Amino acid sequence: MKRNPRKLKWTKAFRKSAGKEMIVDTTLTFAARRNIPVRYNRDHIETTLKAMERISEIRVKRERAFYKKRMAGNKERQREADRKLVAENEHLLPRQRASERMALDEMDEERVTVPALEEKRKQKLKQRLLVGGGVEEMDVD
Repeated sequence: MKRNPRKLKWTKAFRKSAGKEMIVDTTLTFAARRNIPVRYNRDHIETTLKAMERISEIRVKRERAFYKKRMAGNKERQREADRKLVAENEHLLPRQRASERMALDEMDEERVTVPALEEKRKQKLKQRLLVGGGVEEMDVD
């Protein structure tokens, strides 16, 4: 039976058309086969292998960034859905005692200081792994 590949969720065509996979990325073009024979050259092979490793690192990094960007709003959406569920079924929850309410109020006061922690985290230096080994530090604005 013939089917449209863009409607079958397991196909590459569906994933690309639905925005679930990277479509335009220069690292994907390197994986294409080339049918031109090349004379053996040790230096050429060595540089090719190093380039292949570097390209795979770049591809993994870009795929991770793509995934994070795609999943960025999920946590907020899930939190909103959870809040809505609790609000609808509040009658099923046990009643709170006054002491528990006071403890929750104290915790809310502590949460006010969270933006200071976020600012400190943003000031941290970003680190980049190098191909030959080692770490390079970069300033983040």
